[in-house]
Amino acid sequence: MSSQVKGVKGPLIFSAVLAAIAGAATMVFATGGGTRELRIDLGLTAAGIAFIASLVISALLLMTEKPNAEHLGKGTGVNRSSAKMKRGAANLDEHGNPRGTGQGTPSEDPR
Repeated sequence: MSSQVKGVKGPLIFSAVLAAIAGAATMVFATGGGTRELRIDLGLTAAGIAFIASLVISALLLMTEKPNAEHLGKGTGVNRSSAKMKRGAANLDEHGNPRGTGQGTPSEDPR
């Protein structure tokens, strides 16, 4: 559970800082001069949009970075090409290995 909290804390802080910068910049630049009031409504809108957008992008980037489990890279034979095997995938034993090279006796032939 603590590893999930660490994984969430970084993107939340990044999104909050980005939202604060976007909100402050929008409030100041949308005012249009020093004699007018700050546009707090536009600042809050920009901050909310920046927070949500950066949080979604951070979450997507974290999901793509997640490595596969160790057992998935052991070569189970799922992605073997049967076109490269002699007589195709029908000539495999229960472990996915080819059943012979055609030099054995007829009793070894699976057909």
